[in-house]
Amino acid sequence: MPAPLTLTLIAAALITGPVHNGRARELDVRPPRIDETVTIDGRLDEPAWQRASVLNGFSRYAPTDGVAADDSTDVLVWYSPTAIHFGIRAYAAPGDVNATLADRDKIYGDDYIGIFLGTFNDGRQATVFAVNPLGVQGDGIVAERGASHGGGFGGIQTGREPTDIAPDFVFQSKGRLTDYGYEIEVRIPFKSLRYQSAATQTWGINVLRKVQSRGYEYSWAPATRDAASYVGQFGKLNELTELERGLVLDLNPVITARSLGARSVSGDEFDRTAKGDVGGNLRWGITSDWTLNATINPDFAEVESDAGQVVIDPRRALFFPERRPFFLDAIEQFALPNQLVYTRRIADPLTAARITGRRGKTSLAYLSAIDDEAVSFTRDERPLYNLLRVQRDLGRSSRAGLVYTDRIDGDFSNRVLGVDGRLVWKSIYSASFQAAGSRTATPADAASIGTLFHADVRRAGRTFNARYRINALHDEFRAQSGFINRPAVASVNLSHSYTRYGGEGGLVESASTNLVLDGLWKYQRFVHGDDMIEKKAHWNNNFVLRGGWNVGASVLVETFGFDDELYSDLFVQRTENGVVRYEPFVGRGRIPNLDYVLTMSTPNFRRLSANIMYVWGRDENFYEWAPSDIGLVTGSVTLRPTDQLRVTTSYTNQWYGRVADGTIVARTRIPRIRAEYQITRSIFIRAVGEYRADFADDLRDTDGTGDPLYRQTPGGLVRARGFTTVDRRANRVNSFRPELL
Repeated sequence: MPAPLTLTLIAAALITGPVHNGRARELDVRPPRIDETVTIDGRLDEPAWQRASVLNGFSRYAPTDGVAADDSTDVLVWYSPTAIHFGIRAYAAPGDVNATLADRDKIYGDDYIGIFLGTFNDGRQATVFAVNPLGVQGDGIVAERGASHGGGFGGIQTGREPTDIAPDFVFQSKGRLTDYGYEIEVRIPFKSLRYQSAATQTWGINVLRKVQSRGYEYSWAPATRDAASYVGQFGKLNELTELERGLVLDLNPVITARSLGARSVSGDEFDRTAKGDVGGNLRWGITSDWTLNATINPDFAEVESDAGQVVIDPRRALFFPERRPFFLDAIEQFALPNQLVYTRRIADPLTAARITGRRGKTSLAYLSAIDDEAVSFTRDERPLYNLLRVQRDLGRSSRAGLVYTDRIDGDFSNRVLGVDGRLVWKSIYSASFQAAGSRTATPADAASIGTLFHADVRRAGRTFNARYRINALHDEFRAQSGFINRPAVASVNLSHSYTRYGGEGGLVESASTNLVLDGLWKYQRFVHGDDMIEKKAHWNNNFVLRGGWNVGASVLVETFGFDDELYSDLFVQRTENGVVRYEPFVGRGRIPNLDYVLTMSTPNFRRLSANIMYVWGRDENFYEWAPSDIGLVTGSVTLRPTDQLRVTTSYTNQWYGRVADGTIVARTRIPRIRAEYQITRSIFIRAVGEYRADFADDLRDTDGTGDPLYRQTPGGLVRARGFTTVDRRANRVNSFRPELL
């Protein structure tokens, strides 16, 4: 068996195309156009690969940047009339490569290659194609809009913006392990991409490599962390000509059937009813940059159920991401501050249509849907949704946008109109803004009008980062087509963070400390200059250790003021001299909190990865508005006992204890297990089981009297009794995904 160095020299000798070294900033690539077809088998042995352009000279990007990659990577690229081709030779020591057979988008515990294509060359968004060493696929969209630093693939930060891995694209890939590491072959058809209508194209390009054994990410373009734009640092694929997209027309008929059973009035037998529906989905690529999607009676049975969440603050709504296939195509076009578009508001559409496209520097997305009667206010109308988003590129990385949404439900309606934008200057500074107004009409009352305002200024540096944000929502602002985490509030947030980087080979590769000051007002208190209802100071620390270990520790200092709206229906039963009376529950003054948080995540070992978070301390008991001893433990473990089986177990346990007597006022436990067996790349079985147990004690006034609390209902005052609920959920999916050759 030849040594890896010998194999490297042999592979290099086969390359005759131009070489572009990323560290030498040779980032302008003119890939050859080769009118040939190749077999996608994971072997780069056809003549076309010898003529391909070669991208090498990778740099380390995470957790530290600015130094040469520890492992060599050659990326070969060329294009045919109908597709762009990538070949990867990734060099690694024997036994250092993590690779398993997995379902789509479940590869991010493995080594993988991520190919970023900015097909509109706008420096703002890119389509991402990821492949592990066995050719298993992942994909998504990264769209820069000034979001918080977030996870990329599977929670791993690949840039300044989170990568949405929900969208799926059609492309072909095969991979194999070799004596020197692994080799991957990728073909991306032009019909799977949206791109400019120009005869000669320039695309943004970058290639990322994740090495799990080291915990490192490598980037071909020498991207640095002291930049407001990650996509803006990409290289270029120049002079792409005569691209043939062909007819893009997908028609998927859907037939669904269900049987419902209910016990008869006599109770001796079950009455059963059967119902069937016929529907379908259409996707038509009108041109290379305009696409029409339509659906009738869509079926979302294959979508995995949402994982259970615990309620930390009952005043804040729980957010669940969109996963339904119809709504995922071009979903990045509807991404904007304050989530004024949230497609999960469209619960069960009878029919829907969407058109998305781009002309020059202007992009447009329009979605219209007719929803089910069950979500109507009157239960006898079909709500109509219209969502419109228009954006315009400004300069190199800035943009401006407009959004309009409406929800018409008989005599009920809600309309929102807003403008927003993002400005980038001097590479490291950015500012985003948003202003919106809403009009909500009901049959009983006059139409109400509300406003929203948002501003966010940031400095993105390698060692020092800063963020200053203000957000204000008028009492009457409504967004029934969007997701408002908490209405009628205003907040000001200041965040400073400092990062130090360890020396090569040191235990600590990076250490970050972050101080966040956050104040929140009820909107009317804010405009009248009154005191904040919530005051928070969070000190967060994070350490990235050699090999991919991550450890965090935080101290949370907070005070919360009494929110009378949350408890407007609560009364205290008082008894004096045998006389019972009911007084409005007025709570107490401010509740001081002091919490501690510890987090830890392991590297993605070949057979195991895990993470855990533990929160404890003194926090508010929202049930009775009193101080409480709180605890929250949440964590997960992913096991890969074989290359085909993955089992992920997670557990969440949250509890609130009364300070006075130590009794538990509320507790939630959620164990969950998810198992996947990948029989082949095309066939897999998934089973998910979740158990949720919620407990709440009888509510009482805990300020020393212990008097019981009563809740106002249409039938009068009712004792605020506790409850115990248990919910069990299980689902199984057998899936076949034919491989397209």
